[in-house]
Amino acid sequence: MMAALSTLLVKRGIARKLVPIVYTLHVIPRRNFCNAVAGGGAHSNQRVEKPQDCEEKVEVTTKSGQHDIAIVGGGMVGLALACALSSIPLTKHLSVAIIDSNPALGLRTWLKKDDIPDSRVSTVTPATISFFEEIGAWEYVKQQRHAFFDQMQVWDYTGLGYTRYNARDVGKECLGCVVENKVLGNSLLLCLQEKDFEKTVYPARLTSMSFQSKYPSAGTATYQAGNKSTSSGTTLSDDTSEQIHHDHLVKLDLSNGKSLHAKLVVGADGAKSHVREIAGLKTTCWNYSQSAVICTVEHTVENHCAWQRFLPSGPIALLPIGDKFSNIVWTMGPEESLHHKSMSEDDFVKAVNHALHYGYGPYPQSSILDRYMERFSWVTGHGTPSTTEYFEVPPKVTNVVSERMAFPLSLMHAHDYASEQVVLIGDAAHTVHPLAGQGVNLGFGDASALAKVIAEGLKVGTDLGQLSLLKQYEKERKAANVTMMAILDGFQKAYSVDLGPINLLRAAAFHGAQYIGPLKKNIMSYAMGEQKWPLFS
Repeated sequence: MMAALSTLLVKRGIARKLVPIVYTLHVIPRRNFCNAVAGGGAHSNQRVEKPQDCEEKVEVTTKSGQHDIAIVGGGMVGLALACALSSIPLTKHLSVAIIDSNPALGLRTWLKKDDIPDSRVSTVTPATISFFEEIGAWEYVKQQRHAFFDQMQVWDYTGLGYTRYNARDVGKECLGCVVENKVLGNSLLLCLQEKDFEKTVYPARLTSMSFQSKYPSAGTATYQAGNKSTSSGTTLSDDTSEQIHHDHLVKLDLSNGKSLHAKLVVGADGAKSHVREIAGLKTTCWNYSQSAVICTVEHTVENHCAWQRFLPSGPIALLPIGDKFSNIVWTMGPEESLHHKSMSEDDFVKAVNHALHYGYGPYPQSSILDRYMERFSWVTGHGTPSTTEYFEVPPKVTNVVSERMAFPLSLMHAHDYASEQVVLIGDAAHTVHPLAGQGVNLGFGDASALAKVIAEGLKVGTDLGQLSLLKQYEKERKAANVTMMAILDGFQKAYSVDLGPINLLRAAAFHGAQYIGPLKKNIMSYAMGEQKWPLFS
């Protein structure tokens, strides 16, 4: 992210009446696991101390299928929205349904710190950490595996330039934290289970949605997942009270034969979102003709720095994940990715060290220009602590300790994030290139913003599904997301060209980011999520 910015910057209601829903929470101990969690039950607000080895099965049921909000997708971003809603005074009394077929949502699990780290990780920014602290989820992350890093080094395979970043440059203790996706999701789930908050998990998939007309004589419209055809008719229920009860609500039909109703449907169901498809929200997307290979590797020493080297086929990143482990995210062509995924472990280790060290070109060396720029930055008072830091050699990889996974890379952006009674967050609204690790941070930003917009709407008596309210969220997040997407896409294209003049421009960008203090601080603040716009705002 910081390298990307350096290149691009240098180169250019009424009070709501709650329908009482009575729910029960059953905690069923499983054999071979402990049968109690320190700190109380599902509604305890006390801090929960981590037991040595504990897993409990949690089953939540309701006596009514009517909810204020239905979140389709119980991944990290969907759970983050639920936690955010449970943390705001104006929204914590809402009834929220979470629809997801993942059985993990019905478990209380503490992940062991001494297990081998999973290959799927996220680099969360200080802004995301602050959000997790606000909603009470960071306490659970701290009790599981995570790795802060306070330094980052980015360099080009040509050896013409490099940039080092240090948290001290902006007066911070860290630049970010690398956390396994399963730890983030589990921490959000544990946090949500401890909230005194009306939530229901439906272990199923969404199959269709029916939008009830605000005027009963106009009938209903039904949309099926995977089927763009629609059917409508003028039908009134014989049970008048049931019709009034469900008036103005969206009906959601599930794969297990059950149905529920909600005032607002949130699509948090990923890049292939059924909610987005059913609602008819169009997207712009394209493939990058690249794939990312990810895995966990081991060193002989502990790694505390995030490393990224830009190669002709794409960047390779080495991210600390705790102890002597690091995570690899290596972008390359699709055929290359298949080859690297299937090669022997010894050959893969050699390929990684070749890519991070002596392959493709030399290490960057200090030059007369570097020494002049260093003196100039301090004379003008624009120096930062990392200005005087020289290029460092990343730690050698000794073993691959996880499965190697590969997935294609693409960009996608929804033209609209919202329609009447439907709104999109996270990958359902946008996907980006992983070169800066910003995808999940954008999603958490969506969750935070939507929860606040809903709270503001309730304060003035606005209906939860009213389009004008949802468009306020869209306006705020679309501007931030499109800006970040444009930066990452432009950077990906800039590094897809291997041409002498372009290489020199990239080297100049690295030097500018290394020695021009105000530029470096601006890049860091934006990448850390603490500044809204990338240009000295």
